[in-house]
Amino acid sequence: MPKKEKGKIRIIPLGGLNEIGKNLTVLEYGDDIIVIDCGLGFPDEDMPGVDLVIPDISYLEANQDRIRGIVLTHGHEDHIGAIPYLLRQINPPIYGTKLTLGIIRNKLEEHTLPCEPKLVCVSAGDVVKLGQLSVEFIHVNHSIADACCLAITTPLGTVVHSGDFKLDLTPIDGEMMNITRLGEIGKKGTLLLMCESTNAERPGFTPSEKKVGRSLEAIFTANADKRIVIATFSSNVHRVQQIINTSVTHGRRVAVTGRSMLNIIGAAVELGYMTVPDGVLVDINELKRFKPEEITLITTGSQGEPMSALYRMAFADHSQIVLGKNDLVVLSASPIPGNEKLVGRIINELTKNGVTVLHDAVAEIHVSGHACQEEIKLMQALLKPKYYMPVHGEYRHLAANRALARDMGIDDGRIFISDIGKVLEIDSKGARFTGTVPSGKILVDGYGVGDVGNIVLRDRRHLAQDGLIVVVASVDTDAKLLLSGPDIVSRGFVYVRESEELMEEVRQIATDAINRCLDRRGEVDRMELKTAVKDDLSKYLYSKTKRKPMVLPVIMNL
Repeated sequence: MPKKEKGKIRIIPLGGLNEIGKNLTVLEYGDDIIVIDCGLGFPDEDMPGVDLVIPDISYLEANQDRIRGIVLTHGHEDHIGAIPYLLRQINPPIYGTKLTLGIIRNKLEEHTLPCEPKLVCVSAGDVVKLGQLSVEFIHVNHSIADACCLAITTPLGTVVHSGDFKLDLTPIDGEMMNITRLGEIGKKGTLLLMCESTNAERPGFTPSEKKVGRSLEAIFTANADKRIVIATFSSNVHRVQQIINTSVTHGRRVAVTGRSMLNIIGAAVELGYMTVPDGVLVDINELKRFKPEEITLITTGSQGEPMSALYRMAFADHSQIVLGKNDLVVLSASPIPGNEKLVGRIINELTKNGVTVLHDAVAEIHVSGHACQEEIKLMQALLKPKYYMPVHGEYRHLAANRALARDMGIDDGRIFISDIGKVLEIDSKGARFTGTVPSGKILVDGYGVGDVGNIVLRDRRHLAQDGLIVVVASVDTDAKLLLSGPDIVSRGFVYVRESEELMEEVRQIATDAINRCLDRRGEVDRMELKTAVKDDLSKYLYSKTKRKPMVLPVIMNL
């Protein structure tokens, strides 16, 4: 009998390509689907009023009966932040390590969900069977504890997803990335490697987290007479642990501020990922009991977020903390692309108030959690993949990752730079792109998910750039009379009291447009009235001011 042809693997990224964040990848074989990560992104400058950006999961909703599980690499927002929104629509089992699920549980308390989530705790080394597929969780180093890369066994071969990783030979938690296991998988043969690209443009190796510990020691020694305020990513529990350890060595108490920082430290201590000696943590309300030089303050706000604790301190808006010349602020994080202006604003404001500020550009107080070029090459050398797909990054990062794969001897025809929604199909005959699935961005604004779309954003941008003119009038369409108005209201266009002549002209043009429609034979349509007012005013205002405010006619038929 002829050997039965095996099926096809389909790899479909629904986020995380040509962008930073919003990571979500779908892997299909036959009737089985597994979802790798489900993260959120942050809005661009051209998305006024938008809080968060999440992936479009309409493809997953349409195929929810085939989803065997969501497997998570680690607990950063760009990998788990969209899970509460996904669980409103579908409820597959979610597999993650202890700290990852601990952070998710905290997040889910803030959301009302239609079903009880199915959270399944795994450890590095565990293998989970999901339909015809099985997923092995392999320990890697990253800027959060409990990070894993995933080896997915399929009937066609092994697919490896690197997650976010770096090679740290002296990690804080004592566990180096499991390169032995990766080498064993590579010996048997890897069909496809999906490898992160965030630092693919940076040569060399990413420094060890221990380097930050040495820098902290030097900073604490040199500033024994100052209160030290350190802003870092709340999820970097190893960094927070080092700050606490250094504070204890120098006889300081530690206070924590910022909601996400309190949440994650709480989860990490409870689950045993951090140890804090008794009496070291003090409540922020009790700081007055101690001299400033006896205190270290750990805070959120390293990215300049306008609602964060550090931002409020910098702009004298924090209820408990006022910063001055006896304070040292340490920004132990590098700005995420796009946040440079926000971070610069905080540094400027703090410096104006006499506060000494140390940041990554002037002191070695941050190391990345992502692999640089030599570590990406090491991952390729260990796994020896037949096919290669750069993931996680903007196009320049993906292209830099492709160049590294070429250096390692992988042919161009076996390297695939994909895009969101694009389907990579692999079978016994080879690999190729075959069509697309629905994908994109869903915008979250307050409690609204997806109700702000392109048209609403266009209107918001229009309002932000040119302002608004509202024309209010009452008419009797039967008698063909203008009964009252038109009254003109301007917002964000011109200051009315200084533009009375222009406003009078606007009123006259609106009156003429309404009367012209009313004087016509036949029935008068309200839409026709509105269109006439809008068109005439838009032309006039552009000719006078070279601006195009939104014109909103409100015409009531009495």
